[in-house]
Amino acid sequence: MDEQLVLAYSPDLGDVKEAVRVRLRATVWWRLLRWTAWGGGVLAFLVAGLALLPPSPEPGTTALLLALGLLAVGCAESLPWLTARIVFRLIRSQGDATAVVGEDGARWTSRDTETTIRWGLLPRYVETPRLFVLLTAQQSGTGFAYLPKHGLAGPADADRLRAILDRNITHA
Repeated sequence: MDEQLVLAYSPDLGDVKEAVRVRLRATVWWRLLRWTAWGGGVLAFLVAGLALLPPSPEPGTTALLLALGLLAVGCAESLPWLTARIVFRLIRSQGDATAVVGEDGARWTSRDTETTIRWGLLPRYVETPRLFVLLTAQQSGTGFAYLPKHGLAGPADADRLRAILDRNITHA
């Protein structure tokens, strides 16, 4: 069976943000980074509280610790947003895209690019309300691609796309 499905869509920042979030959630290093940043932030707040206690309160140290705690959490939490903005600028510069999904893999075409990816490179997928996000096998990897549902010709095509994906890769 060599069924193919065509998606045509314009770049959308919301799609890219969601795809980046899915990719990051699927990686071990992202969870470790977030837990470390939040743990460091909480620890900084606790030590800052202790630095204000008698007998010798230190408001300068407290302010520095609070700033460092906020900085750690702020950096970790802004990473997905920043990554999505950078990726989106690249994608948007190529204009509208077409994706053709079949039994061998998927091919994306835009103004200046054409990329073919076989299922061996992206053997897992996650479905969200907006997207099908294709992921690399490694949980430490960064590779991903996405297929937006708004690029489908009709609602029944989501079931057809899901069937193609289920025959060829694993639902994560």
